[in-house]
Amino acid sequence: MFFHKHPYEPYIPKGTKKLIVGTLPPPRFTTGDLKEKDVDFCYGSYYNSLWLFIDKIHNLNLRFDHSEEAIQQRKDFLISHHIGVCDIVESCEREKIDASDLGMQNIVLRDLIEYLKQHPTIDTLLFTGGNSKNGPEYFFRQHIKKYDIKLKLISNEIPRIHVFELNHDLNKSNEAKKRFIKTVSLTSPSGAANRAVGSIPLYRQLKKKDPKFTTFDFRVLQYKNYFIKEDI
Repeated sequence: MFFHKHPYEPYIPKGTKKLIVGTLPPPRFTTGDLKEKDVDFCYGSYYNSLWLFIDKIHNLNLRFDHSEEAIQQRKDFLISHHIGVCDIVESCEREKIDASDLGMQNIVLRDLIEYLKQHPTIDTLLFTGGNSKNGPEYFFRQHIKKYDIKLKLISNEIPRIHVFELNHDLNKSNEAKKRFIKTVSLTSPSGAANRAVGSIPLYRQLKKKDPKFTTFDFRVLQYKNYFIKEDI
């Protein structure tokens, strides 16, 4: 049995407004056996296209290698755009050493609600996947049960949007400070999600208009709405 521990602590710069929430990077990031174009940072797998999307959206000319510069480029982007990263899975066990979410067993979740309390500027969670079993939204729904928090559906269109209320500690007037946080369940940036993208009606519609339109193009179009710079 392979013990798959998350290799990175949450990266939440001061002033973060949006928090990217996934599950775990592939096991090679835990063992240190990186591929040539991997970056030793959150979402550093070259086969997970998140940074490729961001690079395309913002024309950043990011490096995809093992250099410190590649890591710093990504940190600089996150800081300047008020975005953080806090995957929800701390560790799991696997019989087969692969990156499958369904292959995770004996899963230990991070206390995401506690991180949100520590960072009051966060108002949006960007799930890199939906509510399918062992996806980030799926785990978050499990996690918030112990806090008696429920997600309220705002939009059932892809990407699905929910909102939940997070009450902070009582103030001097014995009144809880209300805080509302939005969740957005983006289509997964992994290559395994290409088949799911192909079944989305909007993708089919856009593909029909332009036969050269790809699943990569579709996710760039989707992610573009949520990875723009916001003032605080």
